[in-house]
Amino acid sequence: MDSAWVGVQGGTATLEGILGTCGRAGHEVLGFDWSTTSLGAMETWSQSLVTTVALTLSSRQPMCMWWGHELYNFHNDAYSTMLGKRAPGAIGRPARFLWDDVWDDILPLIRQALSGEAVWREDLPLVMTRNGYNEETWFTFSYSPVRDDAGRVVGMLNTVTETTQSVLDRQALVKANADLAVEVERTREALEHRIETDKRNRVLQRELTHRMKNTLAMVQAVVSQSIRHSASLDDAMRVVSERIGALSKAQDILTKNSWETTDIREVVSAAIMPHVDVADRFRISGPDLYLTAQQSLGLALAIHELGTNAAKYGALSDGAGRVEISWTLAAEGDFLFSWRECDGPEVEPPSRRGFGSRLVERIVGSYFSGRGELSYEAEGVLFTLTGRIE
Repeated sequence: MDSAWVGVQGGTATLEGILGTCGRAGHEVLGFDWSTTSLGAMETWSQSLVTTVALTLSSRQPMCMWWGHELYNFHNDAYSTMLGKRAPGAIGRPARFLWDDVWDDILPLIRQALSGEAVWREDLPLVMTRNGYNEETWFTFSYSPVRDDAGRVVGMLNTVTETTQSVLDRQALVKANADLAVEVERTREALEHRIETDKRNRVLQRELTHRMKNTLAMVQAVVSQSIRHSASLDDAMRVVSERIGALSKAQDILTKNSWETTDIREVVSAAIMPHVDVADRFRISGPDLYLTAQQSLGLALAIHELGTNAAKYGALSDGAGRVEISWTLAAEGDFLFSWRECDGPEVEPPSRRGFGSRLVERIVGSYFSGRGELSYEAEGVLFTLTGRIE
């Protein structure tokens, strides 16, 4: 005798005795009137049917067995939870009617088992109405052929585990991982954007500091030179105020353009605005081109000086005079700017050359890597600025 049998109390038992120990499902089999079916009364059942029913209902693994041409249903208590609200009255009911909502899905697998070939499916999805509403479910199961005493296939045994919750858990985990991956990517992009923004801010701060220093240096030069060349404190205050006002207008244009390159026509128009008192006072011509911030400030200040002098002594001092402003840009980047006064009073060279002259000739010219030249011709003042626009 094999050692596994040592101490085991064997014995025989009738089907009724076995079913009496199989819980509610066992009592339902005992209480069903099988004589109304093709299986006949229980006492007439074949040994293979008795054995298979006893095996099915005695198992703690969820199992059901379908027997005969109508595939009458037998199941154990562990299987009842899979039936849901169908469990009452499921014993002895043909499988076709018990599982009518998923019959088309499982019929090919049933036919395979009834043909004598075992079937295995893992996490098979089925939409069923076992509890009165549609629900997605998943099952892992084996359909095995069941044979009679003569070896003929007369039904099938379904050994099954419902995996609905585990599938849903996996799906939730996959979604959570996908959501996490999206969030990680968003965080990475946000971090990269923050790093890039910080870099741009540092560059902007350095550029702003550089521009502020240049602007303050220009303002300092304007103030100190204006005071030095003024006849009185009141005159110095007026000149300083006017020159800083001209710089302020140019600053407004640069601020509007985020301190990037500025349209020269916009700079010129803003600088001459205080002197536009009659039609055709100014004639402006030139191609579209853009100046750097420093060039814009310098040119605006130069035009202010030219306009102020013209209003005092030159073409803008009477109603007949006018000013022609023009500029050209060669293909190589050579730049030529011209301020020409005409039809005004006769001009005489000044007895002394002050800061204004030095501003338009030297300082502004340096911003264009070139030079300015101021000449006092009889028909009017002429200012030419040569340089480069990179």
